[in-house]
Amino acid sequence: MLVGVLSDTHGLLRPQVLEALTGVEYILHSGDVGDIRILDRLREIAPTTAIRGNIDSVGPCAGLPATEAIELGGHFLYMVHAVEDLDLNPRAAEIQVVISGHSHKHSITHRDGVLYLNPGSIGPRRFSLPITLALLHLEPESGSGPGNMRAEIVELAL
Repeated sequence: MLVGVLSDTHGLLRPQVLEALTGVEYILHSGDVGDIRILDRLREIAPTTAIRGNIDSVGPCAGLPATEAIELGGHFLYMVHAVEDLDLNPRAAEIQVVISGHSHKHSITHRDGVLYLNPGSIGPRRFSLPITLALLHLEPESGSGPGNMRAEIVELAL
């Protein structure tokens, strides 16, 4: 299963993002949406789950959940806008992937058997940071447990 992971659109959905999401089966948006119509556009590509970020405090985006737990392809994922706000122990909760945003800096790290993924920002450029999203490859579970997974960062050429 191919999952598109993005964050921090801040009301801007570039055409290059839509191109980069070609072929994904699901989309996760980890907050700071900025305009609810972005989620409508993403849902035209694939089913989409989104959470709110710190800028999503008024209007329709304020109604998005602060966190979300979701199962995709036999893998358990947890979404939180700022990883500093993580309110549970992912390993104890049997979560395999924690998805965050907020910092605008992409990262893929592994800690204590958990994949931590921040796709970076695809919204307006901030400082000299690249415009990035992530693709999460989830293999189905087998008889011996969850399948393999890997994440990759995609930098958009603008």
